[in-house]
Amino acid sequence: MSTAQTRAPKTRLTTSAMIASIAAPGQRTAPAPFGNALVELAKMRPEIVGLTADLAKYTDLHIFAKAYPERFYQMGMAEQLLMSAAAGLAREGALPFVTTYAVFAARRAYDFICMAIAEERLNVKIVCALPGLTSGYGPSHQATEDIAIFRGMPNLTIVDPADAHEIAQATPAIAAHDGPVYMRLLRGNVPLILDEYGYTFELGKAKTIRTGNDVLVISTGLATMRALQAAEMLEADRIGVEVLHAATIKPLDLETILAAAGKGGRLVVVAENHTVVGGLGEAVAAGMLRAGIAPRFRQIGLPDEFLAAGALPTLHDRYGISAEAMARQIRAWL
Repeated sequence: MSTAQTRAPKTRLTTSAMIASIAAPGQRTAPAPFGNALVELAKMRPEIVGLTADLAKYTDLHIFAKAYPERFYQMGMAEQLLMSAAAGLAREGALPFVTTYAVFAARRAYDFICMAIAEERLNVKIVCALPGLTSGYGPSHQATEDIAIFRGMPNLTIVDPADAHEIAQATPAIAAHDGPVYMRLLRGNVPLILDEYGYTFELGKAKTIRTGNDVLVISTGLATMRALQAAEMLEADRIGVEVLHAATIKPLDLETILAAAGKGGRLVVVAENHTVVGGLGEAVAAGMLRAGIAPRFRQIGLPDEFLAAGALPTLHDRYGISAEAMARQIRAWL
């Protein structure tokens, strides 16, 4: 066994206390699922390295850094350099996992990801915290448009996990994929919900989590967790909600989505923790239109504006992505 392997932690480390959880009171959580999954994976994959732009504690990469300090690179507040260095390491046979905030990857380092990584199909995994409305710090930290920005980039796979259970499974899955990946990251004490449904992540596959005859909710990321909670609320009103989870945004599993949307008589709602412009909703709408499928269609997502700062529960309800707000909106549409 290597020296690096002997340093791997034997217990699951927790995240920084400065990171607030998006979990509801009393909801089950798991600490730093990405960081812990990466450490476990690195035991078997010595080519894995971790890089960050001064944000190890805030992307859960500090757990990997503690376990494998000789395989960890702190690049400072220089996201363009971060992406270029990852590209160079990938060219030499390493498997870089790069972390930063989603706003910095999408807005500040886009050209470097495009030219240095995606165009060359390099095996770099870009894992970014604070996707959508998961920060109360306002527009400087809220990556409400990151999927819209990256969907147009060729060769780039985009993944938006829903909870800790899925993050733990998606991490080795994206490592096994040959090519660049952008994964949105829920960090810290991340809620658990998909394990209750026996869910297994498969890259590129959308999966039905629960069935229902009245409404089809096609969702991704945090919105899937909220959609499942809203479905439980609506069940009390005898409203049956089917939830189809599309964790992989690109390539999108249109075959599964169109088969579900084509079942007549149901309201089709796309729910996402992202602006309604350029995300999953528009991708699904375009796919249905091209296929000649025209159900009643609505979107739940963030508005096309810069969002306010404040407490996350208040903001989620204000902008319509809390479970209660989703349930209210679906009731209103029926």
